[in-house]
Amino acid sequence: MPADQSRHYLRIRDQLALEIAEGTLTLKLPSERELAERFRCTRITLREALQQLETEGRVYRENRRGWFVSPPRILYNPTRTTGFMDYVAGQGRVPRTETLHAERRPAGAWLARRMGLAETDEVFLVHRRRWIDQRPVMLEVIALDADWCPGLLELNLDTSLGDLLQKEFGLAPSRCRLAMHPTALDRAQAEPLQLAPGSPALYLERQSFAEGERIVEFDQEFWRPDALEVVIEASYPEPVTKRN
Repeated sequence: MPADQSRHYLRIRDQLALEIAEGTLTLKLPSERELAERFRCTRITLREALQQLETEGRVYRENRRGWFVSPPRILYNPTRTTGFMDYVAGQGRVPRTETLHAERRPAGAWLARRMGLAETDEVFLVHRRRWIDQRPVMLEVIALDADWCPGLLELNLDTSLGDLLQKEFGLAPSRCRLAMHPTALDRAQAEPLQLAPGSPALYLERQSFAEGERIVEFDQEFWRPDALEVVIEASYPEPVTKRN
């Protein structure tokens, strides 16, 4: 990119970031055509600026709807066991859970390896979409050992699954193992989040254990990257006092 064009896209980025910070730009941004005319630039240069703002989490794009100012991120501490509904509501936001699909089926080869099951062992497979303030922010795929919580699919799953398991079955995992990394969404993952295929996302994977090493739940979460901020609190060890 020529130096003058590079400086131009950075000026556009800086101006839009300033207007977002000052509250001049809220909710939906003008169309790319309108912004390109305003800044007297090509659509390519404008998109460089918008993509930079997207990387910074200041704006987000919805497929076929345009660009929007990102709301404040939800703070998430993965070392705590508080459920989505509680920690979102606890930060003054409005959470909602929507069940997209639920079925009972054999685990199959891939899930069997992740959960320590036989391929023919049955699991409950649940696909859910999680919302914050009327915006879809996370797609969740949950597999549960069907022998651990029989009758689960007869219940309303549009709520906290942890609370439901505790209330209806008296069940709760004893511990979990969590992993996370950046990823790109395929079409099936992107469309429920109103994103284009290939959009970046934060992937969280959780194995929940009960009765020793028995894995009873395997959870995959695909988060919009501008919706979540991972915050972990840690304590430093006490300083060692030197002896004379």
